[in-house]
Amino acid sequence: MELLDGLDLETLVREFGPLPPVRAMHIVQQVCRSLAEAHGIGLIHRDIKPANVYVCRMGVEYDFVKVLDFGLVKVSDQRSGKALLTSDPVIMGTPAYMAPEAILADPTADHRVDVYAVGCLAYFLLTGTRVFTADTAMKLLMQHVQEEPVPPSSRTELPIPPAVDDLVMSCLAKDPALRPRDAEDLLRRSAACGVAVWERVDAKQWWEAHLPQLTKPGSFALPRAVHAPVVPENASAARV
Repeated sequence: MELLDGLDLETLVREFGPLPPVRAMHIVQQVCRSLAEAHGIGLIHRDIKPANVYVCRMGVEYDFVKVLDFGLVKVSDQRSGKALLTSDPVIMGTPAYMAPEAILADPTADHRVDVYAVGCLAYFLLTGTRVFTADTAMKLLMQHVQEEPVPPSSRTELPIPPAVDDLVMSCLAKDPALRPRDAEDLLRRSAACGVAVWERVDAKQWWEAHLPQLTKPGSFALPRAVHAPVVPENASAARV
């Protein structure tokens, strides 16, 4: 397996706090590029979450994103875009990042479940909090189905441009038809937000200041402590 010099986004935010919008959008856009490739060949990831996205040092590149764990990937019908689901009522994914139609095991669910998850991911990067929190997985799932989220800007003291707020909220629409239609559409919309570019020099300076052990030639990532989430979300599948 490929050796990744870096850390996952769950650890990044837990250790260093929410990201400025310029960096968060830089990461989200790379996630979208990865998903756009997957969607283009009929694959739906179904488990996008901070723990499954790594930011790495790749040679002289910093904040290079790798989307991991395609263990729950589903092949879709490329003619209709709909997932080829089994007949069993099975919920697949991580509760804090699951789209309403995935929770309800809607047979018409498609690649827009990944768009919803990217919205949840962006929300976490910008605020350091999840869209919804609850003391049980079932309560959390029902919040995603029934409750309207509040904008990221209302959950943090860091300034978030209105265009970024609107983009995240569009991803979190309960109705899939109201979301960006796929990862490529989300990528285009994110580029149109007018957020400044997170330059290579900015990324390098951040890594040299906060992760100097990974900026030296020949360095490699060491095991890092994993912070337990409030909601038990490590189980990737639940049967209802």
